[in-house]
Amino acid sequence: MATAKVPQPEGSYFEQQRSLLVNDIAASLESVLQNMNKLNRSLEGVIAVGNEFGQVEGLWSQFENVMAKEPEKDEGKDARESATEESTR
Repeated sequence: MATAKVPQPEGSYFEQQRSLLVNDIAASLESVLQNMNKLNRSLEGVIAVGNEFGQVEGLWSQFENVMAKEPEKDEGKDARESATEESTR
């Protein structure tokens, strides 16, 4: 008795399904890679815009520090004036 093997076109059903899933996974990973590259470019753009404001931020920081010191001097002066006024009464 001779057994004749029936040739299967692309392998068994399991192999066909595995091949389809591998192709789907590869396409999905390619999509993820493309989206990560887009995100990376967007983040680089945001960082570049933020860096352009570095000097402006430095100037505002200096201004804020100067303005923060002024009231302390005035408060000390006011406290001395109040003490002087109270002692003269």
